[in-house]
Amino acid sequence: MASALWHGFSDMGAVESSGAFVVARGEGVHIWDRSGTRYLDATAGLWFTNVGHGRCEIADAVARQLGTLAHFSNFGDFTSDVTVQLAERLATIAPVPGSKIFFTSGGSDSVDTAAKLARRYWHELGRGDKRIIVGRQKAYHGMHVAGTALAGIPANRDGYGQLMPDAATVEWDQAKSLLELIETVGADSIAAFFCEPIIGAGGIYVPPQGYLAEVRDICREHEILFVADEVVTGFGRIGGAWFASSKFDLQPDMMTTAKGLTSGYVPMGAVFVAPAVAEPFYRGGVWFRHGYTYGGHAGAAAAAMANLDIVEREGLLERAQHLEQSLQTHLAPLAEHPRVSEVRSGLGAVAAVQLADPAEAPAFVGALRAQGISGRAAGQGAMQVSPSFVMTDDQVAQLAEGFRVALG
Repeated sequence: MASALWHGFSDMGAVESSGAFVVARGEGVHIWDRSGTRYLDATAGLWFTNVGHGRCEIADAVARQLGTLAHFSNFGDFTSDVTVQLAERLATIAPVPGSKIFFTSGGSDSVDTAAKLARRYWHELGRGDKRIIVGRQKAYHGMHVAGTALAGIPANRDGYGQLMPDAATVEWDQAKSLLELIETVGADSIAAFFCEPIIGAGGIYVPPQGYLAEVRDICREHEILFVADEVVTGFGRIGGAWFASSKFDLQPDMMTTAKGLTSGYVPMGAVFVAPAVAEPFYRGGVWFRHGYTYGGHAGAAAAAMANLDIVEREGLLERAQHLEQSLQTHLAPLAEHPRVSEVRSGLGAVAAVQLADPAEAPAFVGALRAQGISGRAAGQGAMQVSPSFVMTDDQVAQLAEGFRVALG
């Protein structure tokens, strides 16, 4: 049946032909379609439902806040109590002490905010020629103009023309590629380097040993802002720490976040800005003419506070660390199947079962559903596994068995 809804990232002709997969409700690590069939949610929605579905504690916190004050602008000197409380709470877990928190409506907003702020930062220091924003092959940085331009997924840019001047791409796993770009264009032309600690939507790629520290040192040595894109890895998914930037002591100049901030219960993102980058804008008389109507939304801030409470109370950072090993143990044997080229895992609560033939991915999503598993493909035929942190070892085993049967 035809619908007025235009789905993102979809072949709408195929969707219209086969019909939408309508998710009716969720609880813990499961979702149900509207016919009542239950599925194990392999992806936590879209990387975000860290604490699991159906957490009434979060819904109740949002309802209380909406009944008091749904939202008010955070422009100028306006704000709300809960927004200030959340900013202060995030500052206490920031990888860089003294960081400032700039709220957005989601991950794409956060990336574009960081890109603009990087250029303005150098402008305020009298070095306005530092404008090039650098990303990596395979990387995904959201779908706003800046994020699409600097990400390393050409198919996402096809057909739009030049979206943003002064965007460059380097190899995803070779620090020397960044050095080569610096030697070619000059450090005085480069504003920032954006880096996902684990490449997410581009296919789930774990960084080579020592890579993150090496590119961070290169940026520091050449006075290039290092921006950690932790929209996927932030708020526990890296395992054992709030952020990959903390786990690997990256000391980012900026860090972009969203998803796990509220576990997806309400849209919200945040950019963590290190004191040195924030300083020129706090001198007085300097405006960063940028912001979002719903940045720091009071209802979303209440959701985030309740979500962080759950993560802390239930030890979900440690649970995500445990999932790292559990996913590796149960999924690794799938690499022996002829339809699988490799299984990527071993860092955080993420994994990918890479299909040997990426063209099989759409049909394989359907095969997984037939086994009671809701999944999706990322990159070129990489079947994404990024469960809620509350998933048990038995459920991980069930997930792996469903994959095995679906592979045939």
